[in-house]
Amino acid sequence: MKTHIVTLFCLLSPLNSLAQSNSSAKLETVAQFGKYQPIGLGVSQENRVFVTFPKNPANYDYGLAEIVNGKRIPYPNAEWNQWDSLNPQQRFINVQALFVDQANALWVLDPASPSGQKAIPEGIKLLKINLKTNRIETIYRFEDLARDRTALNDVQIDTRRQKAYLSDPGRGAIVVLDLISGKSRTVLETAPSTKADPDFVLTIDGKQVRDRQGNPFRSHVNGIALTHDFKYLYFRPITQTKLYRINVDDLVNERLSPAELSTHVESMGETGISHGMIADKEGRIYLTDSPDKAIRYFIPGVSEPNRRLRVLVQDNRLLWPDSFGIGTDGYLYITAAQIHRTRRYNNGEDKVDYPFGLYRVKLPD
Repeated sequence: MKTHIVTLFCLLSPLNSLAQSNSSAKLETVAQFGKYQPIGLGVSQENRVFVTFPKNPANYDYGLAEIVNGKRIPYPNAEWNQWDSLNPQQRFINVQALFVDQANALWVLDPASPSGQKAIPEGIKLLKINLKTNRIETIYRFEDLARDRTALNDVQIDTRRQKAYLSDPGRGAIVVLDLISGKSRTVLETAPSTKADPDFVLTIDGKQVRDRQGNPFRSHVNGIALTHDFKYLYFRPITQTKLYRINVDDLVNERLSPAELSTHVESMGETGISHGMIADKEGRIYLTDSPDKAIRYFIPGVSEPNRRLRVLVQDNRLLWPDSFGIGTDGYLYITAAQIHRTRRYNNGEDKVDYPFGLYRVKLPD
């Protein structure tokens, strides 16, 4: 079987050149974290900024921090951030994703899988934190999931339907969590739209992203984005090049069989390689782009290919741009995780360009 080695340049270079020539957006550094790797990101309505950091034995102090004047403050307190795997239900094991909902609550996803290890089942959790009191209000523990195979990655919150939508690249599926009952459903597990292309090899700066055993980086459905009107959930695997969406009414419809639900998935066409996603109030879908070190955005409902996908900013500091947050200050915030430069994908050699950074860029008009 032929292996496809694809870079975004070969897919979208004419579009990128056009969009970049019309873009005056500039990337600004918000904070630097030394050797602490930023992953998840959330920005509140008051523009409070929260960042997650993986539990790495070499460099760890907090799994979740609020960034205040460029400094990391453990959040919601130091106790939850202690390295204590003996108490996984009341400690952060390996915080991954953050999301601030439209009611201004902070949601914290802990898949409980430190350093790429299998999840600690009792540590898997989703926390809802009240940003007015800085207290944890609710903890969901996913006791009805197949914990030996699950690997939750990203979360979006639907305050209208009281649902949480989570990507599960471990199973190539979407998890729908009922926030009232605490029960979850796994959907699209058999759909091709949630699966990585097995022949695809991610290539950045001319180098294939492979681990020490020669296995290429691969991820099923990863980034997800819920539109502000709660109508569509956008999603995609990292290691393929298409963007998909599904009407949320269909996603939560328990009467649809797996096969029927799969037919409701819409392909938005080629959008290149992307990791994280987020939607803004205008309905634009932002996508990170590690091969081109860029942030792009997709405009639904526009027929011309040149107008549907635009480059917001391109900058050499965007080394594996990973997660987004949108502030009320008119800025899009981005973490740069540099995953492809870590020891795992460089035969044990650390090629990270320190310090790790948090950035922002003005949203388009």
